[in-house]
Amino acid sequence: MKISTTNIFVGPNVYANFPVIRYELNLGILEYWPSMKLGEAFISALLEAIPSLQSHGCSYGEEGGFIRRLREDDGTWMGHIWEHVAIELQNLAGSDVSFGKTRSLLEAGNYWVVYEYKQKDVGLEAGNLANNLLMSLLPESLQNELIVPIEPDFNFAEELESFVRMAQRKEFGPSTASLIKAAEERDIPWLRLNQYSLVQLGHGKYQKRIQATITSETKHISVELSCDKEDTHNLLNDLGLPVPQQTMIYSKGQAVKAAKRMGYPVVLKPLNANHGRGVSINLNSETEVERGFDHAKDHGTSRAVLVESFVTGFDHRMLVVNNELVAVAKRVPGHIKGDGELTISELIEQVNEDPQRGIGHEKMLTRLELDTQALRLIEKSGYTPDSILENDQLFYLRSTANLSTGGTAIDVTDIVHPDNRDMAVRAIKAIGLDVGGVDFLTDDISKSYKDIGGAIVECNAAPGFRMHVAPSEGKPRDVSGKVMDMLFPAGQRSRIPVAAITGTNGKTTTSRMLANIAKVAGYTTGMTSTDGVYIDGSLSVKGDMTGPKSAQIVLRDPSVDFAVLETARGGIVKRGLGYHESDVSCCINVTADHLGSRGVDTVQQLAEVKRIVVEVAKNTVVLNADDKYCLEMADHCKAKYICYVTMDPGHGLVREHIRNGGKAAVLEKGINGDMITFYDNGAHIPVLWTHLIPATLEGKALHNVQNAMFAAAMAYAFDISLEHINQGLRTFASSFYQAPGRMNVFDEHPFKVILDYAHNPAAIQAITDLAMRLDVKGKRRIVLAMPGDRRDEDIIEAAKISAKGFDEFICKADDDRRTRGFDEVPKMLENTLLASGIAPDKINIIPSEADAVEYALSISEPDDLVIVLGDNITRCWKQIVHFGESGQEGDITKKPSSEYVEKLFEPVEYAFQLEQGQTLVKDERGVRIVVEQDEDSD
Repeated sequence: MKISTTNIFVGPNVYANFPVIRYELNLGILEYWPSMKLGEAFISALLEAIPSLQSHGCSYGEEGGFIRRLREDDGTWMGHIWEHVAIELQNLAGSDVSFGKTRSLLEAGNYWVVYEYKQKDVGLEAGNLANNLLMSLLPESLQNELIVPIEPDFNFAEELESFVRMAQRKEFGPSTASLIKAAEERDIPWLRLNQYSLVQLGHGKYQKRIQATITSETKHISVELSCDKEDTHNLLNDLGLPVPQQTMIYSKGQAVKAAKRMGYPVVLKPLNANHGRGVSINLNSETEVERGFDHAKDHGTSRAVLVESFVTGFDHRMLVVNNELVAVAKRVPGHIKGDGELTISELIEQVNEDPQRGIGHEKMLTRLELDTQALRLIEKSGYTPDSILENDQLFYLRSTANLSTGGTAIDVTDIVHPDNRDMAVRAIKAIGLDVGGVDFLTDDISKSYKDIGGAIVECNAAPGFRMHVAPSEGKPRDVSGKVMDMLFPAGQRSRIPVAAITGTNGKTTTSRMLANIAKVAGYTTGMTSTDGVYIDGSLSVKGDMTGPKSAQIVLRDPSVDFAVLETARGGIVKRGLGYHESDVSCCINVTADHLGSRGVDTVQQLAEVKRIVVEVAKNTVVLNADDKYCLEMADHCKAKYICYVTMDPGHGLVREHIRNGGKAAVLEKGINGDMITFYDNGAHIPVLWTHLIPATLEGKALHNVQNAMFAAAMAYAFDISLEHINQGLRTFASSFYQAPGRMNVFDEHPFKVILDYAHNPAAIQAITDLAMRLDVKGKRRIVLAMPGDRRDEDIIEAAKISAKGFDEFICKADDDRRTRGFDEVPKMLENTLLASGIAPDKINIIPSEADAVEYALSISEPDDLVIVLGDNITRCWKQIVHFGESGQEGDITKKPSSEYVEKLFEPVEYAFQLEQGQTLVKDERGVRIVVEQDEDSD
């Protein structure tokens, strides 16, 4: 199988509402070899390798369904088999995933395969291992015809164990996983911040963090204290709490002397280690103490080693959260029980056959290992691995009871004596931990240590939760829920308001308008847009930032308490959304743009992509009732409310929606102009005259009137007051500094200039309509362009639209030709304009954007209108502002020939990198800066 593309979706996407991996692949010769043609030998070998595939229901929805698919009629094809194997391999590694989908494409033998993942690297490696396994099971005759040869000496059992161990390193451990599960149950959002256990709970200013069971509320000094076993011992001893005798030593000789002074048996442990590493107990001789010293030194980072008196009793882990004892587990070291027949090695294998045991933290229990420590204990007892234990004889393979070394845990929370409960709470409170574990040895936890003895042998920061959430015996305890309740008490917020905005045109302006309204209302707003990420109005990251990475920048920022997320098609089809849900989402419009890219070939498919943004809204969806594709999205909304936006006060559907108590924003005619009006549960609420909104150019820029209606409707859905909505719109102007490239007007020349980033037919229609509505005494002139990656029909349509509204045309290309020839796009525009009846002398071709803008400005006369469709917005604006200033060289009032332009301005190779996202391009005149696009965006 040949994989052509791989996409890793990090959030809701066109396939599922959670992360998935998608492969596009070609089966090659395997297209002609479905499972039944491969034969029963292939199917049986697959089930022998992964017996748990039997549980997959597949399309039948019942256990064994997938196996039926393999065996019925022709069977099923290799892409589908690969999907199921990749899913099951992740389950074997401890990831609870189940979703998968495989579909054939138009070209024979081509498929896309989609399956769920929890951790990216684990999901990808599962696909790789699944492929290797399936290829190794093929008949030898087919293996010889594969494009990619099978790995020599492929051993699936070894590869599977290696994969599981890798997954253990990459996936969340049981403690972190249980905390995330508790957060999800309480509707607390989370973000993974690194490849390990650092997790953000909550968004923006309400966020907390955990790293395993260390929380953002855990005091550093308390962690340091708990890690220093001598200081902990002395602190607890000074409080009168039960602890063993203890001495810190630095050499084997000192260890032996200390042991003799205390009296055998003794315990040796590192000064600063955890999880039972380096601990040796019940040492009864000088030789054993010397070995214990070496073992402790190997696992600690300090020169010091602790010698303690050996305290007898059962090992109990007592978990304290927020000064409350929430769980107690009796821990038993990993052990075997003899039967008078099997050897020690065979008994270990028998125990490991328990389906509850797995590698590392993969399952409830960890497999027993016949390793160095186990062999030492076997030798110490006078046995070998081949020795046969007597019937019912218990043999412990570990001296400590940690679950990570094969121990078991029995929940005893309900029988703990009150004295022991108070002792554990006092100990953790004394250290100052918000989450802490007390290791307490006693013969009977149900009796007071004051009566029968016992001792605290250790206190731990970052205590493991596995023994409590999934004990071997007894009742599981919701200890993670206690942590969540501590971090986010009842009534405390974990989410900030999130607004998500999509559509073909108007996203950025609407986002900026809403952000300005939120700022007026007192919020610290984080906004993503095609210009960059803005935090409280200041540019934080420059570039086209409308994908999942930029959304997470905002949600991670601890100063933000209101998020406005512009979400573009590019990021959705490449990586999905960067957020799992929004409070309010809107879709402004859906028109032809970027078609023919990444499987989106029709406007209907584009609408299905953009629909994802409204599907994740939980409170309100704001939809354009004047756009049929937006209207169709209403059937897929899960939000409580739908608010329609219409510029047609006679819209029949909206009228019925209003009469039924629905929400709407309507543009209504009045004696003083057009009024933005809200309808809400029967109420009629006038908001603002459109001519009072500077960005609408006295109400003539209808596309910005519509953008203002969307921003106002979304703000209203967030319960922002009408006063703040009004003020936010009236203080928003489409200036270059507030909305670069969005209808920026410059009036300080004798003629009017408007700079806009219109880059598709619908946007060019809006700017053409505006030009025709403006009162222009002179000529209307346009510097016309279309991006090179648009379809031919889109470029032609843009020229046809502009032909209706302007007197003269300067046809240019964008700096980045996007695979098009030097003057290919300008010539296409010219040919269409000529075919539309525009006279040849009214059309100029100047492929260079800088020269085209300069030429348009230089030939303009008083009272003319010049509209520039810019690509490099900053450069264009500087040209417009500084046009006519002294010191300008050259006379380009004459149109330069395309041959001259091509020679003078054709870009050469990239020279070197500047800041992130910037590259210098050299030409014969000097240097130009090109801002590259963000990989997640359009």
